[in-house]
Amino acid sequence: MNRIPWVVIAAAIAVQGEARLGVARAQSPAGEYARTATVTSLTGLRADVTWNPLRVTVREPATGRVVSQLGASGIPALFFESDAGSRAIQGDPIVERTTLNGYRATYALDAGRRAEVELQWTPAETLLVTLRFEPDGEIRRLGAQLPVASDEHFVGLLERTVDNPAADGRPLSAALDLRGQTVSMFVKPTHSLYLPFYLSSAGYGVFVEGTWPGVFDLAASRGNTTAFSFEGPELKFHVIPGPDPAAILGRYVQVAGRPLVPPKWAFLPWRYRDEHVNLPRFYDGTAYSGPYNSQVVEDVLMLQALDIPLGVYWIDRPWAVGHEGYDDFTWDRRRVPNPERMIRWLDDKGIRFLLWLAPWIQGSIVDEAKRRGFLMPDLASQNDHSHVDFTNPGATVWWQDCVRTLVDAGVAGFKLDRGDEEVPGRVDLRTADGRTTREVHNDYPRLYAGAAHQLLTARRPDDFILMARAGYTGSQSLAAFWAGDSSTSEWGLRQAIIAAQRAAVMGFSLWGTDIGGYGMRLDREVLARWIAFGAFTPIMQVGPTENRGLWDMPTEPRYDTELIAIWRLYAKLHTALQNYSVAHALIARETGVPMIRPLFLAFPDDRRAWDTWEEFFYGDDILVGAIWRKGQRAMSVYLPEGDWLDMWNPTRLVSGPITLTVDCPMYKIPIFIRPRAATARAMGDLNALWDDSLKRARAKPDLAGLAAAIH
Repeated sequence: MNRIPWVVIAAAIAVQGEARLGVARAQSPAGEYARTATVTSLTGLRADVTWNPLRVTVREPATGRVVSQLGASGIPALFFESDAGSRAIQGDPIVERTTLNGYRATYALDAGRRAEVELQWTPAETLLVTLRFEPDGEIRRLGAQLPVASDEHFVGLLERTVDNPAADGRPLSAALDLRGQTVSMFVKPTHSLYLPFYLSSAGYGVFVEGTWPGVFDLAASRGNTTAFSFEGPELKFHVIPGPDPAAILGRYVQVAGRPLVPPKWAFLPWRYRDEHVNLPRFYDGTAYSGPYNSQVVEDVLMLQALDIPLGVYWIDRPWAVGHEGYDDFTWDRRRVPNPERMIRWLDDKGIRFLLWLAPWIQGSIVDEAKRRGFLMPDLASQNDHSHVDFTNPGATVWWQDCVRTLVDAGVAGFKLDRGDEEVPGRVDLRTADGRTTREVHNDYPRLYAGAAHQLLTARRPDDFILMARAGYTGSQSLAAFWAGDSSTSEWGLRQAIIAAQRAAVMGFSLWGTDIGGYGMRLDREVLARWIAFGAFTPIMQVGPTENRGLWDMPTEPRYDTELIAIWRLYAKLHTALQNYSVAHALIARETGVPMIRPLFLAFPDDRRAWDTWEEFFYGDDILVGAIWRKGQRAMSVYLPEGDWLDMWNPTRLVSGPITLTVDCPMYKIPIFIRPRAATARAMGDLNALWDDSLKRARAKPDLAGLAAAIH
């Protein structure tokens, strides 16, 4: 292809004629062709380009309204960072036309270096921008900048409230809006969902391809600028026009990947404990010598007797032999006796069984993996956790062969823990596919989930689920996710409420949390509020609850009638919404609009919706108020425009926009729905359900009689 100076680019831009199917028309206004170009997508979206100084302005087709801009006065569009500092891409380029809807501009820089900038509309109607250098030595990062409006909001990028693991579960003022934050795109434990995509209230989104580490500065350093820069030999990112958030997400999932739709049973309530012990007695002193783990049996029999729905049960580590309970994928049959029979027993009750996994191995199989070169480099940094190199196809097949016996025994999926720790992030180490571990670090959770997904697809197609802690681009098509090790405090619950909505916007639509938090003493009131919140997340997972049931609390009342009734109320409600959840999982896959939805997704023109995060939608119809503060017994609820039915007072129809104060005793959170008969019928009479749940909880089950049936 011949290169021509930008001063004679008219012939390359002003091509006339009918646009072909799948290709947009390039245009150039008369008199401006030398320094500018306009590329129009098939639906009329316009990218107006000025080559020097480089600026790109994306406009709506009907109104010409500016949707997004790369660069502005005093804000260079693209830049690079080296040892000498940061420099803008500028000068008079040589411009080539690459397709009818794409261009390449080559800028000559110092020391014989050239910067190439490519602009291309994609079939998804996103503007793909590529920046690369020749030669690329001494370049640390490549970046871009966009001007920011004074009232602009940003949502996405990471699950945790702020990008500081030390702040997890602690008092924070930051909430859903990322404005003013700096986010490092480097997966960190344990709230480990990261994805280089954000959605702006200005009507656009940005998605950066690849897995190299990077940084987003969301008007933190300069209040009028958002900037991002990434390591690696090139920077490729999509400017995604709206005009509204739903349209942005619809285009985003076409280039980043669509969320998973699991089997229907995944939308039933889940239960687990962090550590199972096979005890000779149940919590109440009843002797037990049955064929299965006593705590599994206690949970299942108590929940069944209390009429608390249960569809998924899983066991965490330790479950295998070895000093950490994870050697050689071999059952510890003293801790988990007769596991194959136990799984069949659960299956007969309609309960699917899952098991904990990590991406590292222990036991005698480590020596074989080392000998065959199947482990990640830098083993010295991994202590006793030898991580499998999932970039190596042979290592992946070998690991799958090790795990296959568990699947063939009836395990219906895995909780994929870790993947966010101990994976080296160095440029001097390379994995089997030739990439540096610096580039692989963010991709490792996807590789790990992909290996498990491939195995389960082969052994039990369409009848399994994976639940992962860590994720990056591509992970959303492979698994569901949970919010890591959340604090058991009210601040842990607050973080989970924000994480649910952030994760949803990033495309991790299938999401849940450890209800009640993890790793610290339970807080009775926080647990109650968390159960209510969890009922309106796709995965309602109660556990680990200090490895005890709510009938065996560590504080008085030990048999907690109220908490048991709250669990039953919301587990029943979650189960009643099973078909509703399936329908909205399909919507999420097809449209990108997630199951959990911040208010602004439904009401993008309502400025208050962008500031509201303690309320969210579950699907199209259900608006939920999430209470997280201890001692709170009323909530101020904002209802956007439209008619709303109060599910605690179903004769009450409220017209918005309006703000109401709703009484919220410990068992109750605000629940409003759009007045649609099918949703109201599915949810039923909540007051009657609460009364019945209290009645059932007060009748303490007789474990001795229940256990006799399984001998």
